[in-house]
Amino acid sequence: MELFVATNNAHKLTELSPALPGHDLRLPAYAGIADFEVEEDGLTFLDNALKKALTLYRLTARPSIADDSGLDVRALGGAPGVLSARYGSSDGRTKLTAAERNEILLRNMAGHADRACAFVCCLVLVISEYRIFVVQETCPGELLYEPRGSGGFGYDPVVYLPGFGRTVAELSLEEKNRVSHRGRSCARMMAILGDLEARP
Repeated sequence: MELFVATNNAHKLTELSPALPGHDLRLPAYAGIADFEVEEDGLTFLDNALKKALTLYRLTARPSIADDSGLDVRALGGAPGVLSARYGSSDGRTKLTAAERNEILLRNMAGHADRACAFVCCLVLVISEYRIFVVQETCPGELLYEPRGSGGFGYDPVVYLPGFGRTVAELSLEEKNRVSHRGRSCARMMAILGDLEARP
């Protein structure tokens, strides 16, 4: 199935393509939309993903998919949450480096014994205004007191997975794709896409 992905970031397409094999993923530019941008002002991952997917569908009239993801830390009331990419920014918009965000997060966790956290990924597929499919998955773990590992990106070095005895940044790419929030969401979305192709 041809799917328009609600992003201008070609790297996002590179990430999603292997996780959604057999489907033709397109950037908005393919439909002549040069500067696709949606303000992510929702209170939840679902709010943001739905807004992006619906906006792109209304511009293209083609099946559109969007994701929103981040890290939820229980002791911080769910922060960084939907602000994961902008966490620690003084104006709420400027993006710090991953190392800077991790440092701020661990500093804010000082004194908290509860280290439970989870990566969250919400995927929304819009086939039409009235046919919308949502998948949201998690990758639960625990926050370390200092980063470990050189793989992955973002918060991966500070999230420890007890089942593996390693941080996300210490997993192989194959392991990460199997257990990550995005990997799990994409696997479930693949089942939905397969069903839609079998019974359109």
